[in-house]
Amino acid sequence: MNILFVIDRIELKYFEFNDLVTNFWMIKEFLSRGNEVFITTIDKLSLKSGIPYASGFDSYEKDGNIFFDKTKEYTRKIEDFRLVMFRPDPPVDLDYINATYIFDFVDREKTFILNDTKAIRDFNEKLHAVLFNDLMPKNIVTASRSDILEFLAENNEIILKPLNKCFGSGVMYLKDGDKNTSVIINSATNNGTNMVMVQKYLPSAVYGDKRVLIIGDTVYDYCVRKLPSNNDFKFNEHKDDCIKKDVLTDSEKEKFTRLALELNKRGIYTAGLDVVDGKILEVNVTSPCFFIREINNAFNINFEKIIIDKILSVVNLKSAYKVL
Repeated sequence: MNILFVIDRIELKYFEFNDLVTNFWMIKEFLSRGNEVFITTIDKLSLKSGIPYASGFDSYEKDGNIFFDKTKEYTRKIEDFRLVMFRPDPPVDLDYINATYIFDFVDREKTFILNDTKAIRDFNEKLHAVLFNDLMPKNIVTASRSDILEFLAENNEIILKPLNKCFGSGVMYLKDGDKNTSVIINSATNNGTNMVMVQKYLPSAVYGDKRVLIIGDTVYDYCVRKLPSNNDFKFNEHKDDCIKKDVLTDSEKEKFTRLALELNKRGIYTAGLDVVDGKILEVNVTSPCFFIREINNAFNINFEKIIIDKILSVVNLKSAYKVL
């Protein structure tokens, strides 16, 4: 199978590849099975007379690492690939949105896109988590200072999140009575012009949040807990001391399987949930980190093999439906 990986620009620049990165493990496993993997980034996509193209690099495995020759960039039609793994990181800015438009011109009968770029464009990781509001902490989405102040007074401790960033960027904690309340609200909302997700703070978050992993209709039992780091209230440093083994409860698996099935209907087949006390903080669908190295070490498995088996089953299942 010919596979196109759309990765983040910072990954292309600085890793070749490292084992903290989910794409490293996915690409390595795809290559080990005899697939061809071509690597590109959103700035290397183009549309010529209505035909979508990607410029990039062939990848190869050597001594357990993944390499590509950056001096040998060339261009291929996107429809020459059977599978596209669309995994650039947020921010979901105009460049990101424009990249998803390129894939509107890809024939889905020829090429399977995971996650579907239309679905990603239509699904905000913070805001659309509210589709599963019964599984979330109490929340509002607003740019209004008065709305936020009212919500703060009702809940005493809150979290404010920008809607289109990642890795905890711009996420703020606020407690009722804080002397910096106005500054924090104005900063988070850009003086009342940008909407933010505002959630009731869950005290158990001091013990970290659980990353729950979804591929297709499967919610995996293998989990990690991401611990607050750098004297922060949230996880913001990907290192061994900040990631611990965790497990999925029966109740969580039942609830989140319902969520997985709904995501699948929307064209979203890979996702990562951030969970505290069984409550979803957000639904990561752009380039969810699967913490493969940490899960392999914690559970003594090869999680990358399990992941790729499932991805291939999703691709083959969807192909079978198209034939029918």
